[in-house]
Amino acid sequence: MVEAEFNQIWRQVEADKKAGRLDPTDEGKSDEELKGEYRAIAERRVRLGLLLAKIGERHKVEVSDQEVAQAISAQARQFPGQEQQIFQAYQRNPQLVAQVRAPLYEEKVVDYVLELVDVKKETVTREELFADDEAPVTKKG
Repeated sequence: MVEAEFNQIWRQVEADKKAGRLDPTDEGKSDEELKGEYRAIAERRVRLGLLLAKIGERHKVEVSDQEVAQAISAQARQFPGQEQQIFQAYQRNPQLVAQVRAPLYEEKVVDYVLELVDVKKETVTREELFADDEAPVTKKG
């Protein structure tokens, strides 16, 4: 899964390079440096996707066919005059439908989790705000 995600990201990076749209933070870095950074991003994306899938499964989050159809219609409207061809492409290719369903599912899971969150305001200093988020975890007894 990580390899597939990385390959997808890397294809986009290479396309951006060719088109002269490389992210400014990536300029001047070697391909090996970029691959390392984007592989880490791919790993985080896969972990997050697996976590969201597990939460969604455990709490029976589902995306209805109607929600998928609405998303496909919204995409088709972005291409006036070609709507029929777009609908036909989705009808012929279940993988395209899955690519629409997946982000809808993840969004619903995130919305579900956000409903459970209890937000509290806390005043912190500038130093505390910018301190390392991953402070070492200490084991108790």
